[in-house]
Amino acid sequence: MATPALDAHQAQPEHPTHRPGRAAAAGWREWAGLGVLVLAVVLLAVDATVLALAVPALTADLGATSTQVLWIGDIYSLALAGLLVTMGNVADRIGRKRLLLIGTAAFGLASLGAALSPSPEVLIGARLLLGVAGATLMPSTLSLIRSTFGVPRQRTLAIAIWSAGASGGAALGPLVGGALLEHFWWGSVFLINLPVVAVLLVAGAWLLPESRNPHPGPIDLRSVALSLVGLVAAVYAVKHLAHEGLDAVVVLSAGVGALGLVAFVRRQRRLAHPLIDVELFRRPAFSGAVAVNFASVLPLMGLLFFFSQYLQLARGSSPLQAGLQETPLMLSAVGAIAVIGLLLPRLGAGRTAAAGLVAASAGLVLLAVAEGASSYLWLALTLVPIGLGVGLSQTVAVDAVVSAVPSERAGAASSISETAYELAAALGIAVLGSLLGVVYRAGLDLPAGTDPAVAAAAGDSLAGARAAAGADGPAFEAAREAFVHAMQVTSLTAAVITAVAAVLAWRMIPARLSGAAH
Repeated sequence: MATPALDAHQAQPEHPTHRPGRAAAAGWREWAGLGVLVLAVVLLAVDATVLALAVPALTADLGATSTQVLWIGDIYSLALAGLLVTMGNVADRIGRKRLLLIGTAAFGLASLGAALSPSPEVLIGARLLLGVAGATLMPSTLSLIRSTFGVPRQRTLAIAIWSAGASGGAALGPLVGGALLEHFWWGSVFLINLPVVAVLLVAGAWLLPESRNPHPGPIDLRSVALSLVGLVAAVYAVKHLAHEGLDAVVVLSAGVGALGLVAFVRRQRRLAHPLIDVELFRRPAFSGAVAVNFASVLPLMGLLFFFSQYLQLARGSSPLQAGLQETPLMLSAVGAIAVIGLLLPRLGAGRTAAAGLVAASAGLVLLAVAEGASSYLWLALTLVPIGLGVGLSQTVAVDAVVSAVPSERAGAASSISETAYELAAALGIAVLGSLLGVVYRAGLDLPAGTDPAVAAAAGDSLAGARAAAGADGPAFEAAREAFVHAMQVTSLTAAVITAVAAVLAWRMIPARLSGAAH
């Protein structure tokens, strides 16, 4: 049963492309506006992955402690995940275009502050502002697509292009970072955002239509606080688990997160104008799409995080070489745009998503085998089905989420999809990272007589083994073999998770996504 707000306004149009009856096809202006939205997504995706390569340089320049380095990396995703639900609702009320442009300007100012940070504390504050600004962009891009493209086939293609931007941007981050860091200082990974922000502001103001919920209810501040506490605590728990292992902080944070989220859901059931219509989860298409989104992102993001380390440490690639070697993943994700138009009419939405996830799972199995191969070519070939499969499944899952609600509630629905994405990314790094560490240490067999200091460093990580023993010593070779074996186990585990997601897609996502407002 939908909320009164949904019942009252489900059939009311809010944009010229949503006329009663047959929706009008999008023209050149709408497709050009899509380019602006994809550019915003690419900006956020690159920013989420580009920092990892700059950590050694900024640590040396700013004198950051290990704890400060963790907060520089984590504060962005904590703010982003915690505010997505709220910002999706704000966008529905004040206007998606307006919030997108405000957030873009704030993102540019925060990027400039991050690039010129004189201390770790200032950089942490700038990264916090980047996360807040990023939370305004993600739901706005998806909800503008939902309100602009009224024809289901065009909307699916638009979301496929949007998904390719998100997946491609995540893979593009290491390449951009590697290229910049070979010629400039660490602040360049933030400064590169400024020309992109300028293009977004000018082109967005000209091309994007405004859309909003024509009859919004008030934003419940207690719900905002509960969602913020619940989501931030939950994400912090999984991030702390990845960095420090299971301890009292993880248990306490997970408990606070669970209590906050339970209280949030219970409150939404009582409100006439909730931040999230929890009754949407009773629809198999909606709940299945969110589950598929979560289960497919979790292994991919965990793999992306550690694959770059594998290329640089185990295979000896430079940061730029590692970025180039990851491009097959990006290119194949972009290739999903062409393939989805062929598969959807023949297989339907659920089977298309399932087929993509089966391909990704098979690619992960092949990757586990190829990680021991001497030639990079075998690795490159395994990345193609992974990128293509995740691109297909993400497009269908996101389309199913935004199609399940009327367009005036697109921002709130989009925020649910993006929140699932952020939680899955954090959990993927935490769970698969913990598994990688456990298998690595269990399989580490150092030569007899290894110096205790070298053994301690090798037991901590492969990077520690290389720093302590050098890249040519027998201790590092033993650590490298243990790391490759751990990556193989992790890849196979990711393949199993992806296969489970394929079953969910097959069973829960229907063949046809008509959209709630059609």
